[in-house]
Amino acid sequence: MEVIILFSVFLVLLLVGMPIAFSLGLASLSYLLLEGISLTIVPQRMYAGIDTFVLLCIPGFVLAGNLMNAGNITDHIVRFANALLGHIRGGLGLANVGGSMIFGGISGTAVADSASIGSVMIPGMARAGYDKPFAAAVTAASSTIGPIIPPSVPMIIAGSLSGISVGRMFLAGAVPGLLLGLAMMITVYILAVRRGYPKEKRVSLLQLLCEAKTAFWALLMTVIILYGIIGGFFTPTEASIVASLYALVVGMYVYKGLSWKKLPAILSDTVLTSSALLLMVGLANLFGWILTSEQIPQMIAELILSISDNPLIVLLILNLILLFVGAFMETIAALIILFPALVGVATGVGVDPVHFAVIAVLNLMIGLTTPPVGVCLFVVAGIGKLPMLTVARAIVPFLLCNLAVLLLVTYVPAISLWLPNLLMGSH
Repeated sequence: MEVIILFSVFLVLLLVGMPIAFSLGLASLSYLLLEGISLTIVPQRMYAGIDTFVLLCIPGFVLAGNLMNAGNITDHIVRFANALLGHIRGGLGLANVGGSMIFGGISGTAVADSASIGSVMIPGMARAGYDKPFAAAVTAASSTIGPIIPPSVPMIIAGSLSGISVGRMFLAGAVPGLLLGLAMMITVYILAVRRGYPKEKRVSLLQLLCEAKTAFWALLMTVIILYGIIGGFFTPTEASIVASLYALVVGMYVYKGLSWKKLPAILSDTVLTSSALLLMVGLANLFGWILTSEQIPQMIAELILSISDNPLIVLLILNLILLFVGAFMETIAALIILFPALVGVATGVGVDPVHFAVIAVLNLMIGLTTPPVGVCLFVVAGIGKLPMLTVARAIVPFLLCNLAVLLLVTYVPAISLWLPNLLMGSH
């Protein structure tokens, strides 16, 4: 009975618009009061949830993303992508996807990508003759690439929950992320040709090289992060600090968009964003502890395995569960509550845990652009001043494209595992 009340309170609070962290916390509190459990368990479980060294990556990468964004990095990335792809039919849409692939390798979060790229590209595409709903849909869909291409905040969370190497997961996300970007570019091109969207004038080779030189510093940041982790020079947490220092120097002295006056606001925004994420991690851990004590994960595992123990069928069921949950729940909370249970089911039928981590994150990223609670849809709808339903309709072709990539990544493990096995050895 108490478990039913737990889920009922949680769902009602979500539906009335309560932030996910408070929905988790208040639902957990109602359960503890009904069960007569001492409330001292609240700070204990919250602290246990965030007392992990690898979670220090989160403020580090959030700060790096904020510094690069404030340092005009987004403009330079978009200009380079446009110089490279703008002359193709639907070129600004292709540049939008390309910009997200580059920026995603810096910020590691989809919402930051939607807001940063969207504020530049949605008005720009509308002025150039693209339908505004299409511009918003491209921005929202392509923002989901960010947490697949390393660095990735959701993969950091998954690693802290399961003990899976964050470095291996970062590498495992690289090829699926590039595949996702390529599939979206094909979708953009097909729609652009059908709808007669414009193309830009081809830039000269000199101008292209000039834009590439400017964007080089942004690309180098991702290389430093990955090479440092793979080469054993620093841990993912240390990589986030190196990335922040690099972003500060490049933003201030190369792009010159940063100034000392901007730093207090950037640091304040980083503290607020990181605090909100870590509060969610702590409260989700409390919620997850309640589920574990009620043996909900074991019940889910037994239910799935009672249907089938065929890995292909089990992976399909896990995908459906994650897609459904991702459409209603924020990514971090969904990972903390579900990932430990589901990764156990997956590994139990012979699925590599790193492979499943990529599948789980990809599923939940697609959820960010799926109605009714797709956060990225709300972000781009706000930037474009469009009704949510209009953006939701426009994003359907991209959802179908992303689902096709999800199935490919799910059933061809080599797409995820080839790179980490090559560079770090099989495990």
